[in-house]
Amino acid sequence: MKRFLIVFLLYTSVVNAQSGETKTAYFASGCFWCTEAIFELIVGVKSAESGYTGGKTIKPTYEQVCSGNTGHAEAIKVVYYPSTVTYEKLVRAFFESHDPSTLNQQGPDKGTQYRSAIFYQNETERQLALTYIKELKAKKTFKAITTEVVPFTVFYPAEYYHQDYKKKNPNNGYVQAVSKPRIFAFKKKTKLLLHE
Repeated sequence: MKRFLIVFLLYTSVVNAQSGETKTAYFASGCFWCTEAIFELIVGVKSAESGYTGGKTIKPTYEQVCSGNTGHAEAIKVVYYPSTVTYEKLVRAFFESHDPSTLNQQGPDKGTQYRSAIFYQNETERQLALTYIKELKAKKTFKAITTEVVPFTVFYPAEYYHQDYKKKNPNNGYVQAVSKPRIFAFKKKTKLLLHE
């Protein structure tokens, strides 16, 4: 009974914390289908939305971004509860969930639209990102870090069929071959509290 009460109280505190103020964060780390699915696992993340940012084309289409000519990256907008998960923890999850040593590439996906990038909205976010990168370099966690840390400008949501793609298309060949192994690797590596 005592154990049940402790679990119930922990669950209640998380639920209550998730009813407060939200903030947003923007990341790019390869295919947005994978990135969105990973961030949706994190307790404290309200939502993750696939889209495009970092480029010059206004309201780009998926086809335009795939051409590599827009300057945009496939990215995600993360809405989160800072009382449950901090921006710093999201930055850690970002690095735990992809290989930042490959320039303009994640797995089979190549091009600037698949670059590794953190789009900061203020000086605090910028400093947190740069400090964590410095830590990773000191530990030699990766052979190199190509991640851009750049100011956020505007986010364009991707087409409706890209949203929750992994969830809606679990048997898709790309999801099976790329997304699922990437998610599995993240789950093994992270110490963050995740949804089942």
